[in-house]
Amino acid sequence: MRLKKCLTMISRTGEDFDVIIITGEYYDDHPLSGVGIIAKVLEAKGFSVGIIEKPKAKEDFIKLGSPKLCFCITSGSIDSMLNNYTPLKRQRIADEHSRVHDMPDRAVIFYANKVKEYFKGSKIVIGGIEASLRRFAHYDYWDNRVRRSIVFESRADILVYGNGEKQMIEIAGRLKEGKDLKGIRGTCVISKEADSSFEILPSFKEVVEDKVKFCKMCRAFSNYKNLAQPYENNYLLQYEYPDYDSEYLDRVYSLDYSRKLHPKSLLKMAKFSVVTHRGCIGRCSFCSVCLHQGDKIISRSEKSILDEIARIVKHPDFKGYIDDLGGASANMYGMDCDKKCLNHCIRCKELDTSHEKLLHLLREARKISGVKKIFIRSGIRYDLAWNSKEYIKEVAQHHVSGCLKIAPEHFSKKVLTLMNKSNDCFDDFVAFFEKINKNKKESLRYYFMIGHPGDSLEETYMLRDSMRKKKLKNVEHFQLFTPTPMTMSSCMYWTGLDPFTMKPVNVIHDYHTKKKVKTVLLKYLK
Repeated sequence: MRLKKCLTMISRTGEDFDVIIITGEYYDDHPLSGVGIIAKVLEAKGFSVGIIEKPKAKEDFIKLGSPKLCFCITSGSIDSMLNNYTPLKRQRIADEHSRVHDMPDRAVIFYANKVKEYFKGSKIVIGGIEASLRRFAHYDYWDNRVRRSIVFESRADILVYGNGEKQMIEIAGRLKEGKDLKGIRGTCVISKEADSSFEILPSFKEVVEDKVKFCKMCRAFSNYKNLAQPYENNYLLQYEYPDYDSEYLDRVYSLDYSRKLHPKSLLKMAKFSVVTHRGCIGRCSFCSVCLHQGDKIISRSEKSILDEIARIVKHPDFKGYIDDLGGASANMYGMDCDKKCLNHCIRCKELDTSHEKLLHLLREARKISGVKKIFIRSGIRYDLAWNSKEYIKEVAQHHVSGCLKIAPEHFSKKVLTLMNKSNDCFDDFVAFFEKINKNKKESLRYYFMIGHPGDSLEETYMLRDSMRKKKLKNVEHFQLFTPTPMTMSSCMYWTGLDPFTMKPVNVIHDYHTKKKVKTVLLKYLK
């Protein structure tokens, strides 16, 4: 196989690859690795692929020569600025306890500029989280200003947003045939014009100068529309997302991943994890999943998942334990909807929240010979789980690794509303879980967020007091809010407005207060 050859002989020069992928992370031949998946699907279509991991010097960039078709550039599974800096803008690499990849700031732009310098005329495709969530004008927390689309800043020929398997196959095919790259669904390009099929967003100049226009832009963001944003002499065009379905995901995850990980890979604790679905219907204001994977659930077929587990059982390193079974929220499996509406799925009365498909999957998976236990470590959406007591019992009895992760985030109604979250069933869920685990060691592990728009020092004291009143132990983690590109929460942080009501929102901007709210919870956890 050409891909395997290039990975084992990566130091050779002069290789003649169709596509060369440059990544800010280590390469893993694994279905949880974005680069691993893209390389595998291209190879399956007959394209030869070279991988350059974490390049720094000129010799790193040029060691595989020039590709026949294009360079594909990604920072990997995380935005490089989020990877490199804490919410207080300290360098993470300086923290001996941090587990981050060493990569340049604004890695996609850095890598693209180096390719432009060393391989003039080569086509450049950018993708992954960093490119996907900077595809339009966006507030950048680290610069504290609105930046242009990363397509302009990287000078890329095309940007792939979201999961990019279909897009990359079409891009490679068009380049091979000498065709242009306009009109590919799930991509963004620069164009001199935008036809009537595009919804016109406020221009870059408008969103820089007018925070109301910035809110209007953010409200219009969607993967399911053709969108155009005017710049000085051009438009940034987004073509609506392609139709991914269960059958397509089944094919992607049935490819022959070796699950071989780089020695420094961050996937070591997930080597034998299985993805059941893509997308998230939560639409949490601070989360980027809905603008990357989409806010519709696409589930793999039960047969595809069971077949993958059966293959894992035969892996020479497998000891009987599936590390994780799930997606962005493990219990959204089977909550698919094929309607083309833009409504909020989680609030739809037609949404099937019975968990019946997931219960059947779990029970069938446990029957597979060689499987000792299947863990659910990716966390569950407990408000959805509350609709199925049977599911909660099933998870508690068979799938908890000491503790089950849930994310109440906060206990302030004001803050939760701005987060687009609700904790109405939290106490009931906790009481039920503790009741069914009365004589067991399983427990709940909680995640919280502080410093989100709407929060304040007073609200944080209220959160602390609520945690004490509820006698919450085992608080795994609390996160100081970091504004990430294109999210609604970042819009609130930058504008000081709720983009839906246009009412003012309290925002903690100064680091002194951010440190104070952090200290409140740190003292509680001691």
